[in-house]
Amino acid sequence: MTHRRAVALMILVTLLWSMAGVVTRHLDAARSFEVTFWRSAFNALALIVVLTWWRGFGLWRGLLSAGRAVWISGVCWAVMYTAFMVALTLTSVANVLVTMAIAPLLTALLSRFLLGHRLPARTWLAIVVAGAGIGWMFGNQAGEGALLGSLVACAVPLAGAVNLTVLQKVGKDATVAVDMLPAVLIGAVLSAALTLPLAWPLQASGHDLSLLALLGVVQLAVPCLLMVRLTRELPAPEISLLTLLEVIFGVAWAWLGAGETPTASVLLGGGLVLAALVGNELLARRQPGLRPAAG
Repeated sequence: MTHRRAVALMILVTLLWSMAGVVTRHLDAARSFEVTFWRSAFNALALIVVLTWWRGFGLWRGLLSAGRAVWISGVCWAVMYTAFMVALTLTSVANVLVTMAIAPLLTALLSRFLLGHRLPARTWLAIVVAGAGIGWMFGNQAGEGALLGSLVACAVPLAGAVNLTVLQKVGKDATVAVDMLPAVLIGAVLSAALTLPLAWPLQASGHDLSLLALLGVVQLAVPCLLMVRLTRELPAPEISLLTLLEVIFGVAWAWLGAGETPTASVLLGGGLVLAALVGNELLARRQPGLRPAAG
């Protein structure tokens, strides 16, 4: 896979991820942990079908003998699935996305100290500029009562940084081939199992279930499988940086699907984020001695 194609697929991943906020705003009765349960349950069902088709019954034998890396990654996926949706029910989409913007910095730090990756100055600069853009976009939108939601949302970038670092370490280990795709399924099952008791009694309407099925399959299962594959092509800091596009796409979904017109500060901040991402990619291509994905 070429670097350009890998980046394009990662952009598609962030586009699909960004649907969550606007879709949850159209739910009728499902709230909090029930939203998380149904999304994770539909995600798990889709993953069972897809992974069984790909791997056959060897998938289940592999789960029984899965190594530590697979289970660590699975727990990280479970934390991300759960914390993200719970945070969305506690505070605004903007606050959740702002909190998640620290993911590139956390990923870069973990990659630097745990994997020994040397990060170019362009990546650090892009992270700073993109973070500043997101802070500018939503700096004045955090209202009272949003603290709990923001604290819950902090678990998403932290778990994401750990997960990307584990995936990157496994992908670079040439001595043993580890299938990390089952970790996505482990995370979905753990998230559904942990939130079911908290979601009871279930109150979702048929309309809610259709939207949550959409989230579980299209917004979660498909892009998460793609991201695991892309960790073999792109370094963790670059993947984490590209995920900041979820903020821009999330604002666009809210504008088109919920009538939330972006303000001038949102447009300016979004421009900074896009400039940081494009600048990082262009600078990478101007280094002929290095493969762009080796950042």
